[in-house]
Amino acid sequence: MRVIRLLIALVCLAAGAILGALNRQIVSIDLGVGFIPATSLGIALIVALLIGALIGGLAISASVVLPLRRRLARAQRTAVAPPTIAGPEV
Repeated sequence: MRVIRLLIALVCLAAGAILGALNRQIVSIDLGVGFIPATSLGIALIVALLIGALIGGLAISASVVLPLRRRLARAQRTAVAPPTIAGPEV
């Protein structure tokens, strides 16, 4: 499992390096409310991908993970009492 994670990390690192090397143009980004001065296009793309991944992870966490944790906590609270063992039937 660790080898697979290491390979995925190396592939992502190589993809980021290639993306940065192939996009050396200088760009300025106007956000409407702010302005980011001249930076390379590769860095701007990598930062945009990172921010998108973080926002997506937060959205998934808020919409899926937190409700499931609440449901699990509620189920664990209701299942606190151990089940009773029935005696032999007569």
